[in-house]
Amino acid sequence: MKVNIIIEKDSHGYFAFCPELKGCHSQGDSFDEVMKNIKEAVELYFETLSPQEVKDYLSKEILTTSLEVNVA
Repeated sequence: MKVNIIIEKDSHGYFAFCPELKGCHSQGDSFDEVMKNIKEAVELYFETLSPQEVKDYLSKEILTTSLEVNVA
């Protein structure tokens, strides 16, 4: 199964979350570490759900894009 992961980087490291799974997030000092950690978090999250709940969560469509804006 594939899920969407959003990764943010700041001066403290990396933060990742899965928009389909409310409250499913993790962090790490490097990109590789945050990817390993969020994968584990997603797998553990799915272990708490019934097969129907997994299907419901994964049926969402998430679209991402960029938007150019003017900043005064």
